[in-house]
Amino acid sequence: MAFITANWNPLGEAFYRKAELYEMCWSLRDGLRDCLVAAAPYGGPIALLREPLRRSPSSRPQLEIYSASGVSIASFPWKSGPVVQLGWTVSDELLCIQEDGSVLIYDLFGSFKRHFSMGQEVVQTQVLEAKVFHSPYGTGVAIVTGSSRFTLATNIDDLKLRRLPEVPGLQGPPSCWAILTQDRQTKVLLATGPDLYILDNTSCTAVCPPGLGPQAGSIVHMCVSFSYKYLALFTDTGHLWTGPSHLQDKLSQVDTKVRTPPKQMVWCRRPKSQQPSVVLMWDRLLLVAGVCNDTIQFPLEDQCICVGELDGVRIISSSNQELLQEVPLVCQDIFKIASMAPGALLLEAHREYEKSSQKADEYLREIKEQSMLGEAVRQCVEAAGHEYDSNTQKSLLRAASFGKCFLTDFSPDTFVSTCRELRVLNAVRDANVGLPLTHTQFKQMTLQVLIDRLVYRQFYPLAIEICRYLKIPDYQGVSRVLKHWASCKVQQKDLSDEAIARAVCLKVGDSPGVSYSHIAAKAYECGRTELAIKLLDYEARSGEQVPLLLKMKRSQLALSKAVESGDTDLVYTVVSYLKNEMNRGDFFMTLRNQPVALSLYRQFCKLQEQETLKDLYNQDDDHQELANYYVTASYREKRLETRLSLLQTAVDEYNKAKNEFAAKATEEEMRLLRFQRKLDDEKGAGLLGLSLQATMEALLALGLHKQAEQLYRDFRVPDKRYWWLKLKSLAEKEEWEELEKFSKSKKSPIGYLAFVEVCMKSNNKYEAKKYVSKVTPEQKVKAHLAVSDLEGAAEAAIERRNESEMGAVLSRCSTSDRLLIDRLNRAKASTAKK
Repeated sequence: MAFITANWNPLGEAFYRKAELYEMCWSLRDGLRDCLVAAAPYGGPIALLREPLRRSPSSRPQLEIYSASGVSIASFPWKSGPVVQLGWTVSDELLCIQEDGSVLIYDLFGSFKRHFSMGQEVVQTQVLEAKVFHSPYGTGVAIVTGSSRFTLATNIDDLKLRRLPEVPGLQGPPSCWAILTQDRQTKVLLATGPDLYILDNTSCTAVCPPGLGPQAGSIVHMCVSFSYKYLALFTDTGHLWTGPSHLQDKLSQVDTKVRTPPKQMVWCRRPKSQQPSVVLMWDRLLLVAGVCNDTIQFPLEDQCICVGELDGVRIISSSNQELLQEVPLVCQDIFKIASMAPGALLLEAHREYEKSSQKADEYLREIKEQSMLGEAVRQCVEAAGHEYDSNTQKSLLRAASFGKCFLTDFSPDTFVSTCRELRVLNAVRDANVGLPLTHTQFKQMTLQVLIDRLVYRQFYPLAIEICRYLKIPDYQGVSRVLKHWASCKVQQKDLSDEAIARAVCLKVGDSPGVSYSHIAAKAYECGRTELAIKLLDYEARSGEQVPLLLKMKRSQLALSKAVESGDTDLVYTVVSYLKNEMNRGDFFMTLRNQPVALSLYRQFCKLQEQETLKDLYNQDDDHQELANYYVTASYREKRLETRLSLLQTAVDEYNKAKNEFAAKATEEEMRLLRFQRKLDDEKGAGLLGLSLQATMEALLALGLHKQAEQLYRDFRVPDKRYWWLKLKSLAEKEEWEELEKFSKSKKSPIGYLAFVEVCMKSNNKYEAKKYVSKVTPEQKVKAHLAVSDLEGAAEAAIERRNESEMGAVLSRCSTSDRLLIDRLNRAKASTAKK
């Protein structure tokens, strides 16, 4: 334990320590001198630009991108204008802010993504200073121009430039300035001499930090904490003022005894810390000043840069990288010399146990007597998460595992999750990966973001192993990594289309959540159309294949895939696209090769585009369908001449199709239309367009019996149909004499029971009885019953000796018909005996 605390430095009630993260893998000839350096938080990449303001075209500055461990990621000569500031976005994209206000954005591998401008006026006035900051809205950029005006963009992904108000009396850049984010508003805090101002969207407000009097001198440097909650001001008299960023309280004021403005000033505090501090860096000195008026001094041998983190400060030099942070309270409790905390006793007990010493039992007894064994295990697990050295992690976790063996109701979830998370963190902290995350940063970042960062850096195998180790669902883990890997794979120019397609299929397989169409779209964006088509063959969903094939102008293949899918909506989508893209002839020829698509298109045309349907039939010489089309079209016409013309054309087409029946039926339709027109002209009957039967019914209703007879003969209407029509018509008009004459005109083809029933429907029993005697014997009973003649029905049934007919008559008898019932029962019994 003494060894662990050897590099602890007290600052008030807290301790600070420096842990070595890496010996840097880079080889910088001149170190970090004359360099513009930007390092992203959360163990992010480092960008270096040597002599950024060099203007000689023969000797261009080199922009270099490294991982946090100094492994080279990209390097290229800077061919654009002089750079004022470098910075990283939250998604690890590099921002290069130029003198003319242009902001160029590159990805982690040095590929140019896009650019934007901070406004036209900046081109003339030039950018004097710039800052890249992170806010709740995203990554922002703030600049000071040569006209001493501030311009702000709070989110570069949704660019909205804000020009802030003028600062009274400001000539040139302020002595120092910083960005504040308060109440979801982004503001600029700036100092000119001893005066302090806050700039927001509408106003410039002078503020005065509590306890910082005029005797403190001019403010020459300032910084805000990682969370924007705290502010530090450094004056030219060497005083450091700290307090909340709302400037209503004061934390401390420390005399650093150094009057030279520091090169860098960064807050160093862990979440929930009550002892925040500020790190100030000069050429040869690193000073940590706390709220307790004490300081810690570290000598520097080389030029460094400080990177503010959530729970500390990374110090990067040309040779190594260290993490300066406040020692967490739980680590202090365990490792502090002569500590009697439960965790310290448990750690010591485990060490004695490994030595097979009985002291282990004594330590355990002491913890148990205080009923603090559960707390001891919790402390060891929590402390393990805060330790960077893997051997210390193991010691603490083994002690925790040893302690929980003596507990019956201890939940192992925290222990297991911490072990897994530390294993993941140790893997990504490796110099080859270069993500020096602390456990606190990891929890804040979340696992999903860590996986995204590994994928972005193309550490696909490691990302997949972590997903499998932590049992992340495929759609969030392995499948997502494979999708990114495949999208990157299709961009490799040194491999053939066949090799890439085979590799992607082999690796991705049927992984859930991975869309081959998405991968194919990436290939198409890279100009590899054939590769995209090969990849689409592996896509199981036709709905995903077809839109991309259409986008690639592979319409024939798209139509084939749509037809194979059996999805009519998809086929219609492709057909509609082809119709708009191709000339009419080619379009029809394409459909002829796809019968299903052609059939569906015909269905569509029947409802929407009749003329197009005619063209389709014409091109295919389909005389039968063409004739059907003309017949249908004739019914939409109001003028008789046009209708007859269309029907005549239909007759010609039916004849070409050798459909004699349809041709004859159409000719008869034409004859009927002419007959209807003639009658309409003569009688004003309004028959045009009616069917043959409806026409005859109308003629009979109008009393035009001769004309109805003519239709009956001319169109060879069946006798039964004609008799039924005339019978109903005469009955409805109650022309009973005409009906009787009609019944005697010749033998009825429909029998005489029909006459009885029709008369009864018209409630005319008298007329109905006239026809009962003419009914055939088989229908006599029904006829008598229809006119309610029970006696006659009984006579007929007994005469025919038909039991079912006798039963029908009996069912109609009432109690008053006792004699008739007895007679029928005797006849029924007599029939049954025989």
